[in-house]
Amino acid sequence: MNGNPGESTFSAFCRLSAEYAVTHEDFIMLVPEELAKTPLLDKLPTDKFIVDDGCAGSRLLKAAGLALAGKKPWVAGSVSELAGGSYSHIREAAALPQLPVRIAAVNGGFSSAHEGAAVQLLEDIAIMRTIPGMNIFIPADKTSLQGMMAESENINGPLYIRLGSTAAPDVEERPDEANIFRGARILRPGSGITICACGIMVNQALAAADQLERQNISAEVIDCCGIKPFPEQTLLSSVRKTGCCVTAEEHGAIGGLFGAAAECLSRTYPVPMRSVAVADQFVSSGTSEELREYYGLTWQEIVDASAQVWALRRR
Repeated sequence: MNGNPGESTFSAFCRLSAEYAVTHEDFIMLVPEELAKTPLLDKLPTDKFIVDDGCAGSRLLKAAGLALAGKKPWVAGSVSELAGGSYSHIREAAALPQLPVRIAAVNGGFSSAHEGAAVQLLEDIAIMRTIPGMNIFIPADKTSLQGMMAESENINGPLYIRLGSTAAPDVEERPDEANIFRGARILRPGSGITICACGIMVNQALAAADQLERQNISAEVIDCCGIKPFPEQTLLSSVRKTGCCVTAEEHGAIGGLFGAAAECLSRTYPVPMRSVAVADQFVSSGTSEELREYYGLTWQEIVDASAQVWALRRR
């Protein structure tokens, strides 16, 4: 893990969107009024965005119309208003006709921790996974985000990208960085246990791997930025070596990365698994760091879960 302070994936998205907009004629961004004063609009060319003070559903319907006209529109907004309040619009206006509507969901996970349970929607990935044909990405850093935005050119259907507001160091870059286009990248090879993480938990997974190495447990760390379609071959290749798996995500324990990984492995190569995620409950308010500590989303919990599955691993 690099020592630089890094930036949030939302900040990186603001910067990369401006570069992307200049080189792609079909780019257009629809944003709500509350994002009008963020760096997102400071950097975008003025002819490449539309400020819409209506509801998220209104922006999604307009985006669907723009997609029918040949554009590849982006709809920005909070996770709670998009995944929570506009499910039917996403399903019926974008997914059902398989239109290239890109959804940039801001303040994912504990990014809006101070606003309380009504706004902290930790089940958004589970919700989006249920929509047929939906593509889902959770970038860990600007490198993975850049790869996802490039890959979006090859996706004709809808996609959902969850962006966070918490700054995190960039993870290690590898010569095989092209793996990002397959939905996963192996950040650290290992043979004793597979740790599959996404988003801000990738850095925690790398920290856990360092600790496990001191205990003579070799951990393979996978940045699973693609939740749907799921990078099954990457995970299967890893667990066939290690015989066990731990997933780590800033999400509820049901239906997210753990659900996708468990579905994959149960069909083909069942192994002992543990999940590091928020239990089936609504969460309290506080700072992002306080809540991650309180709900057990740290490298310590990953180490504990790893020790449990390593003792039960398939040999």
